[in-house]
Amino acid sequence: MADVRLVKVQKAYGDVQVLRDIDLEIRDGEFMVFVGPSGCGKSTLLRTIAGLEEITGGQLWIGPREVHDVPPAERGVAMVFQSYALYPHMNLYENMAFGLKLAKVPKAEIDSAVRNAARILHIEHLLERKPKDLSGGQRQRVAIGRAIVRQPEVFLFDEPLSNLDTALRVKMRYEFAKLHEQLKTTMVYVTHDQVEAMTLADRIVVLSAGRIEQVGAPLELYEHPCNLFVAGFIGSPGMNFIRAEAESADAQQVTVKLPDGARVRCTVDGTGVKRGEQLTLGVRPEHLVVGAADNVLTARVNFVESLGGTTYAYADFPGMKDDEALTVELDGALRPSAGDALTLGAPAERCHLFDGQGRALHRLVAPAAVAAPAQAA
Repeated sequence: MADVRLVKVQKAYGDVQVLRDIDLEIRDGEFMVFVGPSGCGKSTLLRTIAGLEEITGGQLWIGPREVHDVPPAERGVAMVFQSYALYPHMNLYENMAFGLKLAKVPKAEIDSAVRNAARILHIEHLLERKPKDLSGGQRQRVAIGRAIVRQPEVFLFDEPLSNLDTALRVKMRYEFAKLHEQLKTTMVYVTHDQVEAMTLADRIVVLSAGRIEQVGAPLELYEHPCNLFVAGFIGSPGMNFIRAEAESADAQQVTVKLPDGARVRCTVDGTGVKRGEQLTLGVRPEHLVVGAADNVLTARVNFVESLGGTTYAYADFPGMKDDEALTVELDGALRPSAGDALTLGAPAERCHLFDGQGRALHRLVAPAAVAAPAQAA
């Protein structure tokens, strides 16, 4: 195993800067996930660690070695791609053994490594089959097995589940978590799927336009996003953002006035906030409470999605962008109709505030205090 350190790493294609001063430490044995919108640089960052892209500035270390001039095959990493890239004329055993054969590893060692990887991935009974005879999930396991047999210090995964159907992705997320627990090897994983990131990661790196916006544990990013970008990117459906004006503020609380005249108290540190300052109120769809008597918002429903156990209502509300609706997550038993008025409460401890530069005001409620389930007596 090894840690990975990036110091002021840059990557440019001519005049186009793709990665900008990336400072990051991936801890030994950590499961780190890169997320961000398309084009943010997350796959490029992964490929620079692998050595498939040369950095144009900064330093890159894997364990004790500075490796930006070291060939990919000598970095101690193994990469699994979105496409399985299996040899169709070889059976599973031969696919997994091929790299070791090229490296002239003794036959007995190859056999031991392949069968051990097959056991870990539960594909021992498939070793004689060709890739065409396998499901997508089984093919991806073979691709992972081909990486495992190399016994790398660092595993790199580039959207490995994106070609699978929804049900299989859920199962494979569980398999990835078990694999990391069993191997205890440093893993770096790129995905655009927030659910994968939130469920698999020890820490998440959120990227935008080639820069790191925030690094933290999944719940830390969910409860304490550092700015509007992270707040809007983490969480599904995304956070609601409403224009607001500061009415009063102190170190314990800020009260804002919304465009419809409603007043909302927010449990944030308002030190330095001035009366009349333009702010943005953020509240997640799952935190709006129907019928609450505090921090009341009234919105008119214009569209409803009923998903069985959950209902999503999309409502008109003043102060939001023209192309956005106030999104409310409801219990599936509640099924309002278009045109209905919803009376909603926004709990003060669940509200987020952002200043004119999009920076978050510090919330005074720790994630554990908000999210921990009640313990049975």
